[in-house]
Amino acid sequence: MGKKMSGRFVAGMSVEEALAACQRVNKEGIAVSLDSLGESVTTEAEARNSADIYHELLDAIHTRGLNANVSVKLSQVGMDFDPALAERIVGEMVEHAFHVQSFVRIDMEGSPYTEATIAMTEHLAAKFPGAVGTVLQAYLFRTEADTERLLNQDIRIRLCKGAYKEGPEIAFPAKSDVDANYVKLMKRVVTFSNPANGKGVFCGIATHDEAIVEQMRTFVREHNIDKSAFEFQMLYGVRRDLQRRLAAEGFGVRVYVPFGPEWYPYFMRRLAERPANVIFLAKNFFKN
Repeated sequence: MGKKMSGRFVAGMSVEEALAACQRVNKEGIAVSLDSLGESVTTEAEARNSADIYHELLDAIHTRGLNANVSVKLSQVGMDFDPALAERIVGEMVEHAFHVQSFVRIDMEGSPYTEATIAMTEHLAAKFPGAVGTVLQAYLFRTEADTERLLNQDIRIRLCKGAYKEGPEIAFPAKSDVDANYVKLMKRVVTFSNPANGKGVFCGIATHDEAIVEQMRTFVREHNIDKSAFEFQMLYGVRRDLQRRLAAEGFGVRVYVPFGPEWYPYFMRRLAERPANVIFLAKNFFKN
């Protein structure tokens, strides 16, 4: 059952399987962000091994002309035991992306990582503009200020609701409040990024919530915001019908494609952190 589930939501064990999945998705007019699974490494050798996979991906994206970039978590490159090592490794990765005209998304983890992730992104974006961005989670109280902080530095944001369990002292406990904050920040991001305003911060709207997607479609139409100002972002194997429909309507769509032998701990951590994730994946397993 685990392998059957992972086969729907994880694009294989190897780099080649991930690249093949990327090519299939690209043929549907949809972009990809490749995510080599792995978290919480404990040695420099493990951290360097994670980095090697990302350098291989960046080279393959470039040589094969794929519409793709990469996403990396700080805990898989040594952040937990040597933050300086993690920044060196990610810096090398971002420099590589900069030289092959690609992009590295520094993924966001739980709240203990939030400030360090944002600060590292700022530092690297100043050295390699346009080659690095990060993720902000709408369920955190601090995210509105963080959104302004990054937009004003022309740093690309992937806006999501947030998948980690957080306490009520730092995060909205009610889903309705998270949704409202997400919509508020979503509108702010695309308004700031609208090419008609002379801005150039291209951001990702990461949601599978069709009601929120519809609010976005209405908002950009009513405010004459160009579709090139942003892209919708979704997970591999989740709401494929919605992904294809948005792409057919001319919206940019990017699918996050996880892969690698670490699929089992990836699933178990996500499911253990928030029981709602179990229901979400189960519902999408039976959808097109």
